[in-house]
Amino acid sequence: MDGEFYQRDTACLALSDGTVFFGKGIGATGEIVAELCFNTAMTGYQEIMTDPSYAGQVVTFTFPHIGNVGVNPDDDEAACPVAEGMVFKWDPTEPSNWRSADRLSGWLAGSGRIAIGDVDTRRLTRSIRRHGAPHVALAHNPKGEFDIEALVGKARDFSGIEGMDLAAKVTCAQTYLWDESRWVWPDGYGRQPEKRYRVVAVDYGAKRNILRCLASVGCEVTVMPATSTAKDVLTHGPDGVFLSNGPGDPAATGEYAVPMIRDIVDEGLPVFGICLGHQMLALALGAKTIKMNHGHHGANHPVKDLETGKVEITSMNHGFAVDRETLPDDVHETHVSLFDGSNCGIRLRDRPVFSVQHHPEASPGPQDSFYLFERFAMSMKR
Repeated sequence: MDGEFYQRDTACLALSDGTVFFGKGIGATGEIVAELCFNTAMTGYQEIMTDPSYAGQVVTFTFPHIGNVGVNPDDDEAACPVAEGMVFKWDPTEPSNWRSADRLSGWLAGSGRIAIGDVDTRRLTRSIRRHGAPHVALAHNPKGEFDIEALVGKARDFSGIEGMDLAAKVTCAQTYLWDESRWVWPDGYGRQPEKRYRVVAVDYGAKRNILRCLASVGCEVTVMPATSTAKDVLTHGPDGVFLSNGPGDPAATGEYAVPMIRDIVDEGLPVFGICLGHQMLALALGAKTIKMNHGHHGANHPVKDLETGKVEITSMNHGFAVDRETLPDDVHETHVSLFDGSNCGIRLRDRPVFSVQHHPEASPGPQDSFYLFERFAMSMKR
């Protein structure tokens, strides 16, 4: 195997442990190095690929029908794909959906993203569950020529997401206003009907539908870069502050974000966080975060609201979690995962400050968790 090139199919996925998967290359050509995770959602591959929280990751889809509804500009959660690549079982089928505007393969090629099909994703997923999210090199070469030893070496040399501040790579470049509201049949996306609350959304990799949900409950949303200071935020005179989702290690991004969050909390403003925002709020309140074995990525995760006893079906995408054992006495745990018992929500006992680990805007329930946006609005009204 030393230095030789092997002629097998047109794509190759090399894991850091030396395991190699061959398949059919789709989308852009070239190679990338990233962390590999799996997602169990049955729909939403386009939203997953454009979710900024997947920066630095290749996604294995456990559901085999990928590409069957094509792609369209309305379903993008960011301006272009952010996940590094895709792995799936079957080749993408021809789109069969009235909303389709392009084929998945063309969309990937135009966005510079690599995919590999015809892979035993069941075997790959079982490996990830047993051994944790591996570092991988994914290559697409139409001639089927791959230096396997070099690819495995690149996967082994990858430093990993732990310790990486990826939010700085996906955040907005400058402050902007958002007024688009949620999608409603048959009109599609609308415009904010009424502006009742001024909200600053700090963008660590914000999904567009989160901003739409804020607008739909009456928030006039000002989106600001991840590196914004408390002074920057308060200049806009917000009634509340939203901390968005995003990729990477919360402790790394927290180097500059946590001091800002602490100052905002001290101001007494309502604060609402999702995903990375949840993790960094926990850090700001004195807790710690931990890297998970393979994380939670899917659209069918049951979460229990400990305050009401209600079980919500949620969408999740995170590789880090808040360590409940480190929560201070003034921080109450509000939600837990019914899959593994990990923390999924917190709130301050004496102030309107709360956050969740899951994605209420992703509509997996489909509306089980929309009350969180309404709760945020009510906290600003009070």
